[in-house]
Amino acid sequence: MKNQHKKIQRPSFPKVLKKSSLSFLAMAPLLLGIIGLVGLFQVLITPKMLASLFRGNALVDTVIGTFVGAAAAGNPVVSYLLGGELLAQGISLYAVTAFILSWVTLGFIQLPAEVDVFGGRFVLYRNVLAFIFTMIIAVLTTLTLRVLL
Repeated sequence: MKNQHKKIQRPSFPKVLKKSSLSFLAMAPLLLGIIGLVGLFQVLITPKMLASLFRGNALVDTVIGTFVGAAAAGNPVVSYLLGGELLAQGISLYAVTAFILSWVTLGFIQLPAEVDVFGGRFVLYRNVLAFIFTMIIAVLTTLTLRVLL
């Protein structure tokens, strides 16, 4: 008996484009809300306000930096500018590194959109692992820089 090979039919480009467009339009209100929240945060929260959160303890500052960065999600370029401002105000490199990493990798503001697109279980695992590794990488980066400099 010969193997019967069925040819898999791919959907046409117009069908795929239509389906993608409908998915995007369904997510548009959620995305606009998230963009608005991120914009408000970037305008209303100053580096001085962020600096007041840190205590001077490396471990505590790393945890605080991770939480603050996750809540303040935004453009990576802006995080570098904020990080420079925080360093200039005497905030530890542990805190600033954790802040920048979590700003870019976590983003609690985007959670509803992520859950909608990727599912709750995946988003939970991704964020828990990103949170843990952000703190580990922040400590290791700071220790490495101390050895090198």
